[in-house]
Amino acid sequence: MKIKVEVSSKEYTVELNAPFADLSMAVSNVARAWYIDAPAFNPVVLGDWKGSVEMGGAVNFFSIDFNPHAHGTHTETAGHITKERHSVNKHFNQPFSLALVLYPLVQNGLVSMESFASAWEEAEEAGGTNGVESVILKTDCGNANLTRNYSNSNWPYLDAEIGAFLRTKGINHLIVDQPSVDKEEDGGALACHRSFWGPHPEQSLHRTITELAHIPDHVSPGNYLLNLQVAPIDNDAAPSRPLLYELSR
Repeated sequence: MKIKVEVSSKEYTVELNAPFADLSMAVSNVARAWYIDAPAFNPVVLGDWKGSVEMGGAVNFFSIDFNPHAHGTHTETAGHITKERHSVNKHFNQPFSLALVLYPLVQNGLVSMESFASAWEEAEEAGGTNGVESVILKTDCGNANLTRNYSNSNWPYLDAEIGAFLRTKGINHLIVDQPSVDKEEDGGALACHRSFWGPHPEQSLHRTITELAHIPDHVSPGNYLLNLQVAPIDNDAAPSRPLLYELSR
């Protein structure tokens, strides 16, 4: 199924049934963080009735115990850092946007503002920042993060200035391939989260951060159409599936 979309006064053709890349990692027993066990999948048992075909039941009827921040790709709203736990389901309202993929240099476990600015300026010179509302940062090359337990790994994090810069540029959605945009242990500062959502995060509830994404190596820096699919769960964060589509003229 092909559609035509207009982005920044330019018309493109998009094949909806053939996404160029799926950036999501499933809720499973791999790719987790934050010091907790893998998600648990257990059949419901009610007396003699068993929710497992393997156990003799008529259907599979499993309950899942998981944490959206720790297990797989997830999208969060500013309710993550506010006293009131605002729901991403109620405030997320932009499933499609023009996205810019960047490969900023990681040095000493940090994506510095200088490194990010260099990647941004290169895209800007090529006209790649025009009309962009979502930014996707690839900091980890290869497929290692598909099966990795990130706990106690000191993953690469973003300079807080990057969050503020993106906010001033009108970027509504930030996607990273790490468990957090911030350091694993920062004493609760969450500096990049706070700079991205600003001094009044309640006014930025429509803006999201997506973490633990997997960005395959065939996704080159540049522009794509992003379809950010977020599970309808009333929580500050929910599992998500970011899909990238190539833009053809």
